[in-house]
Amino acid sequence: MLLGCTALVTLPQGLVAQDAGMEPDGSYRLSPIIIEAGTEVDNDAESVVASELWTGGKVATSILDTPASVSVVTQKEMEQRNADTVEDVLEYSSGIITDYYGTDDRNDYYLVRGFQASTYRDGLTLGTMRGVREDPFAYERLEVIKGGNSTLFGTSDPGGTVNFVTKSPRFESFGELFGSYGTNDQAEIGFDFGDVVNPSETLAYRVVGKVRDAELEYDDSRDDSQFFLGAVTWAPTSYTELTFTADYLKRDGTPNSGGYPLDRDYDRDEFFGEPSFNDQDVERLTLSAEFRHEFQNGLNLRANLRYSDLEDDFGYVYLTDNDARTGSVVDRDYFGGESTAEEWIGNAIVQYDASFGSVDSSTLAGVEFRSASTTSSSFYGTYTPIDVDDPVYSGPPTGYSPYSVLENDYRTRSLFAQQNFSFSDRIVATVGVRQDWLDIEQEDLSSGSRVETEDDFSETSYRAALTYKITDETSAYASYVESVAPPAIGTEPERGEQYEIGVKYQPAGLNALFTASAYELTKTNVVVPVVLDSGVIERQTIGESRVRGAELEAKAELTENFGLVGAYAYQESEFVRGNVRGTEVDGNEFATVPNHLASVWLTYELPGNGAHGDIDLGLGARYVGEYFYGVTNDTGTSPEQYYVDASFGYDLAENTSLQVNVSNLLDRQYVVGQGTAAYYNNGRTVTATLRRSW
Repeated sequence: MLLGCTALVTLPQGLVAQDAGMEPDGSYRLSPIIIEAGTEVDNDAESVVASELWTGGKVATSILDTPASVSVVTQKEMEQRNADTVEDVLEYSSGIITDYYGTDDRNDYYLVRGFQASTYRDGLTLGTMRGVREDPFAYERLEVIKGGNSTLFGTSDPGGTVNFVTKSPRFESFGELFGSYGTNDQAEIGFDFGDVVNPSETLAYRVVGKVRDAELEYDDSRDDSQFFLGAVTWAPTSYTELTFTADYLKRDGTPNSGGYPLDRDYDRDEFFGEPSFNDQDVERLTLSAEFRHEFQNGLNLRANLRYSDLEDDFGYVYLTDNDARTGSVVDRDYFGGESTAEEWIGNAIVQYDASFGSVDSSTLAGVEFRSASTTSSSFYGTYTPIDVDDPVYSGPPTGYSPYSVLENDYRTRSLFAQQNFSFSDRIVATVGVRQDWLDIEQEDLSSGSRVETEDDFSETSYRAALTYKITDETSAYASYVESVAPPAIGTEPERGEQYEIGVKYQPAGLNALFTASAYELTKTNVVVPVVLDSGVIERQTIGESRVRGAELEAKAELTENFGLVGAYAYQESEFVRGNVRGTEVDGNEFATVPNHLASVWLTYELPGNGAHGDIDLGLGARYVGEYFYGVTNDTGTSPEQYYVDASFGYDLAENTSLQVNVSNLLDRQYVVGQGTAAYYNNGRTVTATLRRSW
């Protein structure tokens, strides 16, 4: 399929795209897409190479013709590497650094092109749900679009967008059941199955679930979770489809003690928090509906609606060390809070495709709304020190009261449009615009009396791109995109703009995709977290920052038995202007942004011969260059980091396999972050998984 840039919808297998007439061979022409009945979409369970991008109707498109740097991690790649967290999923993608807070397990931490990236689910922002650690088993794939994308997605961070594509029903019978056990008493069971319900094959369902009972590598810890999803799809005709999805996520974990003392290396199994206080409980319910209809005349309609409800409570005692400390007694503070969020979000998107001689046109327009309410209560205070050579726990803090009690309401209304023109199936021009109206209301009860404030924003973002199809296998592009980060009351929204050029190659006869890009990404009104002398972390505006870089990425199944996933990125970060706590940082590099990132994952299959089943071997290596720990560039730098990962799979019988994965095979220990404590990377883990599929 030849898809025209980023405004063309790919239809599921069995659907036929039409415009005014039928071609002689029985196919139908829709803009620059040729789709014949029976064309298959990406099968994420069978390949590490994705050829299409899916963003909830904003839109599905050929990656080869998308004028942006894109990284897609499929279900097969996640299974090969046993990627159990979002950080694990992204660590082999170009231009993304992960896990820079190491064993701080409250959130997933990653930067894309040196900046934060906004998270989306099926093309709709996760908004107030974005701080939750997602379970990769719930998703078909993760898609990363590098750079600002506010024109397509609304308010978003400049680094890019991470889109989680939810598992949905398929009109076939399938299933998977697995159990695993590994390091730190990590035990999991999971299932994923579905089928067609009725003889007319208009109703299908899917059920997904995973239960985890585990500890972390430090003492007095746990890392338990449960996830369940149920979905039903009704397709009364070949042109209409309606899907309902309900899912539930619960996490019960133990946040680490803010890291380890600064004076020397410590064993990762040591714990300097409070076993009876360090705790995090997350519970989220999500209900979703998706509708799409093709009118058979070039007009398509898609609508999405989602409701989410979240509770997130945590508390932890953590170290507040400093380089001037003498002796083995280290100060500690405590921090915690309770929060809730309730959110409705939805959109409606209309697309019209037509042809005018050698010019194909695709016009997309949509409306979007979001309504969210949050509450938060935060507490903080100093706590009893601890002797790190002979730790004695003091019990949970008592008598504290919240220093911040807030209630917030967010209302967003958006209009967006995008126009694509394809000239002679070789040149594709894209322009887009989006207008977001945001209203924020806040009630502050911190002082005991209610203080009400409000603010409203009207933000416009643009994008423009030109794609040239050099051959049917090779495309080159140049693009300009903008981003507007989610604003806060009394502050200007952070804005970003990116200039990018790139080339993509998808050779005929080989399941592979090779990409290269160069970019300049600038962000103004920049806000960064800064550790104050008191140990409190405060967000401060420092002005303008910029990253210039280049990226290479390759995903290929070079032969029937040999596969490759490789990536390299060069990043040159700089604070153009600004200061932190009275210190100018002009010309400084970003914190936690290395100049060089590289990775490679190789797989090889040894076919069975009757005496034994197939054997699958995987070997990966990752390199992370050194980077500064803080924006002032005077608090130290990280060491260069080298990691080796491996996997071994054996087919015990048809559709039954045993897989062993080892992460950080050499058990390297690095200080990956540093503030009032040192953060270590995760140690070696070994996991064995028994999987049965049908």
